[in-house]
Amino acid sequence: MHCEEIPVFLRKTTAVLATVAALSIGVVGTAQAARTLTYNLSGAAQYTADIDAGAKVWNDNVQNVKLVKTTSTRANIIIVADDGWPRAQTTSLGNGRVWMGKQAIDQGYNKTRIAAHELGHILGLPDIKPGPCSSLMSGASAGVPCTNPVPNAAEKSRVERNFAGTAVVRTATFEDAA
Repeated sequence: MHCEEIPVFLRKTTAVLATVAALSIGVVGTAQAARTLTYNLSGAAQYTADIDAGAKVWNDNVQNVKLVKTTSTRANIIIVADDGWPRAQTTSLGNGRVWMGKQAIDQGYNKTRIAAHELGHILGLPDIKPGPCSSLMSGASAGVPCTNPVPNAAEKSRVERNFAGTAVVRTATFEDAA
C-alpha cells in the first residue's frame, strides 16, 4: 500500500500519536519552569540591599532557579547579620541559612560579592580556593580588591544542573574565613 492509498484521517492520527509519544519521552523539549526559592531578610539588618543585589545576580545569570524575597518565616533561605565571618549552612539543596558577617565587610570585601557567594552555597556550589576574581566561589581568596559578584560559566552551569532535577546536596556548613 502506498502513502497516497492510506486514508487521510489515518495519516493524521498516526502523526498526532507520534507527536504525543515524542513529547512523553522527551524527544521534543519543553520549557521547564524555574524552581522558586524564597529568602527572608528580617535578620539581615543593614545588608538587605546587598542581599537583594546578590539574589539579582543569580536571577540574571541562571534560568532553572529564581530567588524571591519574602517576609515568611518559612522561607527557603534565612539571612542574618552577625559580627563573625560570612558563612552559609545548607539543610538541603536550595534551603539553609546565610550569615552576612561584619568581619569581612569591615575588612573591605564587597558586600554584593559576599551575598552572591553565600547564596551560591545554598544553590549547591562549594568554595573554590584559592581562586581568581573571575570565580565567584573563590570568595575571600580573590582578595579585597575583587568586586566581581557574577558567577563564571562553570558556576552557572553547575547551578543549572543542580536545579534541573538531578543534584543532591547534603547538609553542609561553608565558612569563608580569610
